[in-house]
Amino acid sequence: MTATAALWLTIVGVGVYHGLNPAMGWPLAVANGLEKRRASAVLATLLPLGGGHFAAMAVVLVPFAWLTWYVEWSRAIRLGAGVLVLGFGLYKLLRRRHPRALARIRPTQLAWWSFLMATAHGAGLMLVPFMLGLCIAPSPAPDGGALAGAAMGHAGQWALMSHLAQSNAATAVAVAAVHTLAMMLAGLGMAWAVYRYLGLHFLRRVWLDLDLAWGASLVIAGAAGAGMAL
Repeated sequence: MTATAALWLTIVGVGVYHGLNPAMGWPLAVANGLEKRRASAVLATLLPLGGGHFAAMAVVLVPFAWLTWYVEWSRAIRLGAGVLVLGFGLYKLLRRRHPRALARIRPTQLAWWSFLMATAHGAGLMLVPFMLGLCIAPSPAPDGGALAGAAMGHAGQWALMSHLAQSNAATAVAVAAVHTLAMMLAGLGMAWAVYRYLGLHFLRRVWLDLDLAWGASLVIAGAAGAGMAL
């Protein structure tokens, strides 16, 4: 398996993990389905949840992708991003509390709630090291290649760097989209299983508290990102 394929599989895996986490909203889909007494309400709730989650991913990933425009600083950016994610993971391990302001949500605010919840939990940060791994800029060619690059002039170099930045931004959006799709499918599967088969008694007996695992996964993602940058 290539490194690129491994990174994409990790992004999908993190999406599945986010989708299974109750903090990302699938219990709200179950509640909406039970309240309206129709299965379509479960899917209808997951759409705004997914939209908010996608926005939270893109808001974090795209700026980091544009930062790789500065090729000479790409290693420092990746290392700094890894340390940032690792530090946030340690913070979540030491302070496992949900924002009280997000405890109550009206149906018309689901997308906004999903965006804020994912941001507060550092869901987008978890993807940064893997996204930057996909945005690694090629090393400048030595000797003749470097001379040819210099001969292009300042305007040509600016155009090349701008194209690189746009390409990385597109990669960031693709990462956010693939991740959110995996998150929505996993959340839909969990919500549908509880709504259709397991029922509310399942939630009363078994509550999936993933706060500890969430903080640990942030630490692992940050350490992996810093390690890939070294």
